Amino acid sequence: MKLGVVGLPNVGKSTLFNAITEAGAECANYPFCTIEPNVGVVAVPDERLEKLGKLYNTKKITPAVLEFVDIAGLVKGASSGEGLGNKFLSHIREVDAIVHVVRCFDDKNITHVENTVDPLRDIEIIDLELALSDLESVTKRKEKADKLVKTGEKKYIEEAETLKKLYDCLSAGKAVRSLSLDDKEREFTKSLFLLTDKPVIYCANIGENDIGKGNDYSARVKEFAAGENSLAIEICAKVEAELVQLDKADRAVFAEELGLVESGLDRVIKAGYELLGLISFLTAGEKEVRAWTIERGTKAPQAAGKIHTDFEKGFIRAEVVTYDDIMACGGYNGAKEKGKVRSEGKDYVMQDGDVVLFRFNV
Repeated sequence: MKLGVVGLPNVGKSTLFNAITEAGAECANYPFCTIEPNVGVVAVPDERLEKLGKLYNTKKITPAVLEFVDIAGLVKGASSGEGLGNKFLSHIREVDAIVHVVRCFDDKNITHVENTVDPLRDIEIIDLELALSDLESVTKRKEKADKLVKTGEKKYIEEAETLKKLYDCLSAGKAVRSLSLDDKEREFTKSLFLLTDKPVIYCANIGENDIGKGNDYSARVKEFAAGENSLAIEICAKVEAELVQLDKADRAVFAEELGLVESGLDRVIKAGYELLGLISFLTAGEKEVRAWTIERGTKAPQAAGKIHTDFEKGFIRAEVVTYDDIMACGGYNGAKEKGKVRSEGKDYVMQDGDVVLFRFNV
């Protein structure tokens, strides 16, 4: 999963990116990896891995990973080349979902690019730039489709009708994700890789005094997100950045004093998994305990293919036990003795926390 962190300049975007990537590297014992100066790969925190590791006395624990891309601050006119312009927009095209950081705190010492704090206006600025970029792409595609309609082929007629819907939506400055599309229209729209079609997590960056209760600004962001079927979470980027500077023991004490139940990283990852419909299945043994990320609804052979293509090609069956059962029974053998291990075939739909042993033959 690849998340792009976006926002106007001076909203706390890079502060949050740095805090999240540093926290993620440390909390799951996964080495912080910098692919580029603005890309961080972090481990997905999952306490089940550590517990399975102890149960199996494993040599290696490999968590699922998440990639965060800190995309340069967007300004008005980016769609026509202002600021980093097209470079910024090309980075967003490559991500699975957008983490949109919105300033929801007052601080006279931190200037706002628009001079005042207004989260909905800020969201609108970025949405409009993305919509304008999408509109350019859709307009070109629509012109081609309109010509092909003359052939009378059903496929081109349907494409032209969908493109007209997208064109009207974007012309009104609205995000494509807010459109109601049927399955066929949705499949075609996905192939266009539109910026405003990407799911969004709005990160309301609040002040330290608003932790745990939010404020009027963040309430507006939550209401807006609910209106377009997006998600919104409240995070204090300043505090998150301070927390990662402390050792684990001090961090836990400080977080408790502030009333922070979960770290910013945990909340962003949970929201990302929910938004993208992702779950994790687990494999466990003495050599390695590992988490694998799949889409909810994935069947056993396709999940096996995540490990190796040969596993999917030669799939025979999946021996499945829930994480809770394997822990309660003291391991795989104990779970098998108590009849908790199930033999599942090609139609089995994987569940979050399944501990699986795939049988295959190539």
